[in-house]
Amino acid sequence: MPAARSAPLVEALRFDTVITPCGPFTVAVDGRGAVLSAVFGTELVLAAKNPAAALTRDPAATRETRRQIEEYFAGRRRRFTLKLAARGTWFQRRVWDELTRIPFGATSSYGDLAAEVGRPGAARAIGRANATNPICVIVPCHRVIRSDGSLTGFAYGTTIKRQLLELEGALPPALL
Repeated sequence: MPAARSAPLVEALRFDTVITPCGPFTVAVDGRGAVLSAVFGTELVLAAKNPAAALTRDPAATRETRRQIEEYFAGRRRRFTLKLAARGTWFQRRVWDELTRIPFGATSSYGDLAAEVGRPGAARAIGRANATNPICVIVPCHRVIRSDGSLTGFAYGTTIKRQLLELEGALPPALL
């Protein structure tokens, strides 16, 4: 007789969508209220990025996250003060943590970020970790650009990356 299979673990996430100048932005929090995922798009994009999650729309659970996102897009917030619960490898989490240190209105290159995490010469690995950032905007992966000042490597496209950098007054001079 074959061994019984246990049911896959399903995580309950509460989410809501904010309409921004860059389009719908959907955030999800865990049972402790920590942000686990933030994506440009609707709950369909969120579900695709979190396939093992049971999603429930819950504006009350996401109220603070939505408020801070709205303030950011209105130009009234430069720093997020939310609990985060990004899941990834040790290296990914180290890179994502470093991303939160890039100030509003500034950018960093993949090479500079590699040096900051103690892995000089690992710009490609930094780019890959940046590309897998599950908490877009709040963990500002859009602030990482090429060393020549060009825009590349944003999961939601360079048009949105450019809009975010323009909002922050951080668009590289070569792109003005």
